[in-house]
Amino acid sequence: MASSGPKLSFDLQYCVIEAPFGCLGIETEMVDGGLMVSKIDYLPATSVLKKPQNQLAKEAAKQCNAYFQNPHHQFDLPLKPRGTEHQSRVWKRVLEIPVGKTSTYGKIAQKIKSGARAVGTACGANPYPLVTPCHRVVSAQGLGGFMKEDVPGFYRQIKIWLLQHEGVI
Repeated sequence: MASSGPKLSFDLQYCVIEAPFGCLGIETEMVDGGLMVSKIDYLPATSVLKKPQNQLAKEAAKQCNAYFQNPHHQFDLPLKPRGTEHQSRVWKRVLEIPVGKTSTYGKIAQKIKSGARAVGTACGANPYPLVTPCHRVVSAQGLGGFMKEDVPGFYRQIKIWLLQHEGVI
């Protein structure tokens, strides 16, 4: 006899792995019949670890750990399409910034005919930090904000760690 209980969905899964600056949350989701990474979160070191449950989450964790060992690691993960047209244009430019280099909000804004604040807002909305390296975008006057945080704090410390790891500072 078939069970009439609620059907469990494995379409959306979330794992939490250790990172040198705390933890990373990696969300995978079934999109149009294919598994994709749908979100990456920077989390504090006090977060509860949760092992990856599917092949894509395991691969994403493996690639993140490869980056932590070697900042020149190239990510190759299927990412769920997200964001507005403007955000997508910003994130595409960010992907062009090589390891060990930075660009400014203003320079990216010039290239896509936008404003520096709008570029900063798009970087703050990036659902795939680390993979789409918005930490490489800095202010003309210094470090700039990170992940919608424009003051010293948790996210700024992660930006500093990432830029140090890549040899920028």
